[in-house]
Amino acid sequence: MSSLRNALPRKAHKERSQPQSRKKFGLLEKHKDYVKRARAFHRKEETLQKLKEKAAFRNPDEFSFKMINSKTVRGVHREEGEANKYSKEELMLMKTQDIGYILLKLQAEKKKIEKLNATLHCVDNQSSTQHVYFAEDRKTIGSYRELEARRSRVKELEKIYMDMAMQKELQKKGRKRKLREDEIVCPTSGPVFKWRQERKR
Repeated sequence: MSSLRNALPRKAHKERSQPQSRKKFGLLEKHKDYVKRARAFHRKEETLQKLKEKAAFRNPDEFSFKMINSKTVRGVHREEGEANKYSKEELMLMKTQDIGYILLKLQAEKKKIEKLNATLHCVDNQSSTQHVYFAEDRKTIGSYRELEARRSRVKELEKIYMDMAMQKELQKKGRKRKLREDEIVCPTSGPVFKWRQERKR
């Protein structure tokens, strides 16, 4: 009998919609919506309860360095930046290492470009009578795309290298000033600085 009862079609029970007289209140909350809302409410309640317990059992003699290395900005707790964590000499050394790494990557990219150029030059100089497969053509197109991508990467690396070198020079000792636009002989997109000449002792 149970198998026969399961075989018969059953009526699909649907949740009612918002009555016409209450349309102004928006969609009628379904049971699954209530469950989500209730779980979120209880989760917040539990978090608040735990925080209250921590505050109640807090040791007044307890100390943490974050107490003096952090502050509240507009009600949001934030840690202070670690800008002064390293000395000027250490920062200069790290900057030099970064510049060295960028220069290394730049030289490697240039070598790869030279090798690709040489390979593609040999392919272009092949005799037109020689039979070339379509698959080989596709490999050549891919190589040209790679060459263009590497050239654009070299330009980006050169720009980064120049910016980092400028920042390193600006960190060095010596009086300097930023030139105005009318003082620059060869106009450039970036700022131009002039160092005051100092006599060597």
